[in-house]
Amino acid sequence: ALCIFLFHQMPSQLEGAMDSLINVFHNYSGKEGDKYKLNKGELKDLLNSELDHFLQKDPSLVDKIMRDLDANKDNEVDFNEFVILVGALTVACNDFFEEQLRKKGKTH
Repeated sequence: ALCIFLFHQMPSQLEGAMDSLINVFHNYSGKEGDKYKLNKGELKDLLNSELDHFLQKDPSLVDKIMRDLDANKDNEVDFNEFVILVGALTVACNDFFEEQLRKKGKTH
């Protein structure tokens, strides 16, 4: 764990999630080229392995995600750009979850 050393006790659930994001990103980044960025192939590997249930098997999806995320147009995705993807997917999942609860007539 890259970030756990900062915690002198067991990390909270959110701290653990943050640590997981950092670890997942760095498990895929740097296999080729810049070790702090994902190139297209590394991004594809990450998406296929880590987000398989959320993403369709659309071969053009990696290109679209790369274009959308690559804010500085360097053909690589840095950690900040990666967090934007995870945040957007998390918002979409939460919206879906809330909609399902509304359909069932349940609120918090």
